[in-house]
Amino acid sequence: MTDATSASSAGTGSQRVVLNSDDIDRAMTRIAFEIIESNKGTQDLVLLGIPRRGYPLAQRLARKIADAQPGFDAQAALGQLDVTMFRDDLARQPTRSPLPTQLPKSGLDGKVVVLVDDVLYSGRTIRAALDALVDLGRPRVVRLAVLVDRGHRELPIRADHVGKNLPTASSEKVRVHLSEIDGSVDEVVIEARA
Repeated sequence: MTDATSASSAGTGSQRVVLNSDDIDRAMTRIAFEIIESNKGTQDLVLLGIPRRGYPLAQRLARKIADAQPGFDAQAALGQLDVTMFRDDLARQPTRSPLPTQLPKSGLDGKVVVLVDDVLYSGRTIRAALDALVDLGRPRVVRLAVLVDRGHRELPIRADHVGKNLPTASSEKVRVHLSEIDGSVDEVVIEARA
């Protein structure tokens, strides 16, 4: 899981919407076309969403790719990659229940795997995802698609496809609200701690 957590916030402070529902939809459409272009089509393409919010974003991307490339089977190319047990901060984080990892029936060997997440921050979630992938197969290529890149990297990881580069202060929180998870309107907000 990334810096984006549930819609409820324990802290006080101000918040501002930086992406609304339409902005998110446009960003996802652009990322879908970038993925098709960088892959030169959809052959051997697998989208793996990182729970919680990465998976619904991967589902949206798969639908958009299928709309643009009618021969693409969105369901067959979609999966979920739980990285909980591969994280390096388990001792410091509150207990989290792993979610199931679900891989496409075709597996990962020789595939072009696009990891999908909501917010790229320190890079540690993606490092854990790369470790998890090594246990599951040997993709030909691994790429990263994120809705928001907020900077402050701690590891040398960068996204190949970014919906929005969002410069933030390290004291700020970036929250992604998705209707599939939060039951609210799609939006990305920055919360400044008071």
